[in-house]
Amino acid sequence: MKNIFVGNLSFGTTEDTLRSMFDSYGAVQRVNIVTDRDTGQARGFAFVEMSVDAEGTAAISGLNGRDLDGRALNVNEARPKPERGSGGGGYRDGGRSNSRW
Repeated sequence: MKNIFVGNLSFGTTEDTLRSMFDSYGAVQRVNIVTDRDTGQARGFAFVEMSVDAEGTAAISGLNGRDLDGRALNVNEARPKPERGSGGGGYRDGGRSNSRW
């Protein structure tokens, strides 16, 4: 499975539009246009999952830089989401740390 990042999208781009673009390269498993958590407005990028790696690679090559709704798409393989630490960045031991500032 190939997970593809699609950036520089118009806010009006739909999942159906992206699916039809990528369908010409192979089977699309999922299209997810990322939206703002609070407003629900599109954030200008999406992720497309394709079931066959070679088809995903062909889609990246064929669609990167292509114009959609007046914008040049930025299409590349998605990088894994960085792991978040389990802490909150603060000291939680009530000042009982052995470190000396």
